Amino acid sequence: MQDFDADVVIVGAGMVGLTAALALTGSGLRILLLESRELDPATLPAAVKAQQGEGFDPRVSALTVASQQIFRSFGAWDAIEGLRLSPYTDMDVWDGEGTGHIHFSAAQLHEPCLGHIVENRVILAGLCDALTRRPDIALRTGVEVLQLSEPRDCGGATGRELGLSDGTCLKARLVIAADGALSRTRQLAALPTWEWDYGHHAIVTTVRTERANQATAWQRFTDDGPLAFLPLCDGEDAHLSSIVWSTSPEHARELEGLDDDAFCRALGRAFEQRLGEVLWSDRRHRIPLRQRHARRYVQESFAAIGDAAHTIHPLAGQGVNLGLLDAAVLAEVLQHAAARDDDIGSLRILRRYQRRRQGDNLQMAATMEGFKRLFGSQQPLLVLGRNIGMSLFDHSGPLKSHLVQAAMGLAGELPERARRPVAD
Repeated sequence: MQDFDADVVIVGAGMVGLTAALALTGSGLRILLLESRELDPATLPAAVKAQQGEGFDPRVSALTVASQQIFRSFGAWDAIEGLRLSPYTDMDVWDGEGTGHIHFSAAQLHEPCLGHIVENRVILAGLCDALTRRPDIALRTGVEVLQLSEPRDCGGATGRELGLSDGTCLKARLVIAADGALSRTRQLAALPTWEWDYGHHAIVTTVRTERANQATAWQRFTDDGPLAFLPLCDGEDAHLSSIVWSTSPEHARELEGLDDDAFCRALGRAFEQRLGEVLWSDRRHRIPLRQRHARRYVQESFAAIGDAAHTIHPLAGQGVNLGLLDAAVLAEVLQHAAARDDDIGSLRILRRYQRRRQGDNLQMAATMEGFKRLFGSQQPLLVLGRNIGMSLFDHSGPLKSHLVQAAMGLAGELPERARRPVAD
């Protein structure tokens, strides 16, 4: 195996790629991360801490308890917690066209919180902090993958060759694509995808409201798209929220062009003033929303994880959590294979990862599409039915508790790193 430069090359050192690398520590496999950006893991945590006085990163993730456990398993959570995070204890969802309403509370399950809203740069800094304590993981930055060979014999074992932008070539037993929704690596591997536009653009920004956010994730469904307020906490200041406003492309462009005062008024009206007036808005960002799902996650000596394998509508904030589970499951499959001296790049092994993750990810994508269509309709009978259904569900007891468990990432078959330790 010494003909290989690495056992596993992970393309993309973002949240999901770093998680895959860190989850593989202790496996005995030689791990190499490739990142197109310049990234210094040793200095990033301090740099992110210094940036916190400038406000919140508009890109945030709603981390589930399962994702928290994954980060805790390899020592990244303490660094994340030491920077800045915002736990949320409740979730309030309502139909803007009627009386349907659902309220979820951590107290119903005797839990301290449902999850945490965390800036993506804080997550990345926490992962980089953990990476600095893992000398068995190599990192090369400022390089892109320009070529990817078909599986071939590399000195008696099957692997892939990668041609990089700096003119060098690498050989690896397994290549993992973790380079995002527009993954060049996935395209080089010719993995086919299902793709379609949602017909929505998302406006994302940070806002300040008249009343405190109550550590609650708020979501209003309208015929034009969902509007989410995700609670942010900066010390004792609980009047900040990260908003994701999904709407038609035309309306999104209109919102993008408003001055700050007009935007705050429009946002307050759309949110039904649940937190009083919107007093301030940070810079707005408009993001086109597109569904994309790889028909296969794996080939011989190749696997795709995270957004490189699937993207979903952001209304549930589940995208990154699905990617982190991909990373943890694939790492678990590879560790078990390495322990038995199996070929980690064989299709037989890699399909175990695909079987465990593709169905769950497709189910989540279908659920998000169903929500979009259900709440996008203004047919009177459908509006009445969904409002009655929401009200009945809000009082459903065990069914509602199961959904809360799923929202926390604690339902279904979890990789070991995502499970809570069993109390003695």
